[in-house]
Amino acid sequence: MANPVQFISQVRAEVAKITWPTRREVVTTTIMVFIMATLFSIFFFLVDLVIRTGITQGLRLIAG
Repeated sequence: MANPVQFISQVRAEVAKITWPTRREVVTTTIMVFIMATLFSIFFFLVDLVIRTGITQGLRLIAG
């Protein structure tokens, strides 16, 4: 087990290796996430609508 001073030194060395994203990368990624979430929500809404309509029509045919 390493002593606390050595541990802190190793932690600082690892933290120094971190590369943080730029502001532009964060904004671009955030916009992409919102666009993809919107597209997926529209897609699943349409799939749900088609399935619901199909089931409703099928039950109407069976019920008569």
